[in-house]
Amino acid sequence: MLDINNIKIAVIGLGYVGLPLAVEFGKHRPVVGFDINTKRVQELKDGFDGTLEVSSEALKAANSLEFATELSEIAGYNFYIVTVPTPIDENNAPDLTPLESASEAVGKVIKAGDIVVYESTVYPGATEEVCIPIIEKVSGLTFNQDFYVGYSPERINPGDKVNTLTKITKITSGSTPEAADLIDSLYASIITAGTYRATSIKVAEAAKVIENTQRDLNIAIVNEFAKIFNIIGIDTQAVLDAAGSKWNFLKFKPGLVGGHCISVDPYYLTHKAQEVGYRPEVILAGRRINDGMGQYVATQMVKKLARNKIHIDEAKVLVLGFTFKGDCPDTRNTKVIDIIKELKSFNINVDVYDDWADKQEVFEHYGIELINELQKGYYDGVVVAVDHSKYKLMGVEAIRALAKPNHVVYDVKHVFQEGETDIRL
Repeated sequence: MLDINNIKIAVIGLGYVGLPLAVEFGKHRPVVGFDINTKRVQELKDGFDGTLEVSSEALKAANSLEFATELSEIAGYNFYIVTVPTPIDENNAPDLTPLESASEAVGKVIKAGDIVVYESTVYPGATEEVCIPIIEKVSGLTFNQDFYVGYSPERINPGDKVNTLTKITKITSGSTPEAADLIDSLYASIITAGTYRATSIKVAEAAKVIENTQRDLNIAIVNEFAKIFNIIGIDTQAVLDAAGSKWNFLKFKPGLVGGHCISVDPYYLTHKAQEVGYRPEVILAGRRINDGMGQYVATQMVKKLARNKIHIDEAKVLVLGFTFKGDCPDTRNTKVIDIIKELKSFNINVDVYDDWADKQEVFEHYGIELINELQKGYYDGVVVAVDHSKYKLMGVEAIRALAKPNHVVYDVKHVFQEGETDIRL
């Protein structure tokens, strides 16, 4: 088993998860951050993180951190941490391609005595059923004899500058008691909030996937509340504020559920459940509600435009915000795209503005050309789709000034107070 003092870490994947981890470890021991995206690596070498998760100052503080794009550059390391994404496909089935590719890469460089830790969110059993066999096949080494494996799920909240990596309890696990001890000790050396040692790799995998599933369901029920209250004619937030006066009421808000975690992870659990012969009901019901919220928002907007006697065909609507959450540049799996698509299905002209999002990235992934400037007095409707601080600071009057005299403003994220806009979710 490795000596903790001689561990050299290679972090595979330098996105929202991998980079903060590499930076934190790089303050204390030799670390190489590996990514096949050469543009991303060059950006980091230049001292800038486009995800805005890590400041330039923090990058500089990681004195022992290097970056690499070639496998040969990580061959001399002995502790591999895999943080690649685990998306879903168009059928909401887990897409393990990035994880499989990363496991193949590890298999090419791993040596006897090395340890591999996976952080990517997966269904219970994926590490042992999918990843380890690939490493064994490619490397020719034997699991738990020549190399050891652990699982320590990421719990980073993108864009959150308060609950950062070191301030969130880290779940750890290992394939043997000795490996589990070492993995836990290594993470404990940087996580000030402490660690929680799970009883097995599968338990650690399951713990992570139910965290976001639970949150997804809590938001789904509030979204359903919002639909009911909109029909009744009462303000959802007013109801939530009243109910929230009780100490044990969970204070979730309605909204679009996108991003790479909450809207994806439940499908990993339901996939595994169905694989073993159980059909989930509550989880999938929550997913259907949340997946349909973009379409619901767009339909509500169209109805309100019609009630205001605004001609729907070729009406002009501005969507403010495209990222999946406020004050964050992350556009992965943003559900704002569902609003845009549904509005366009009514032959509405849609402009999208978001100065947090990368314009090129948005165009490449979604085919949406973000506008550069806001035009006054031009729109029939405005959808405030994301709660960027900028929109709050602008104030509702400045947002109304972007529209024609007869217009509709829809506040999806409760940026403004009740009565300040024409519709709130």
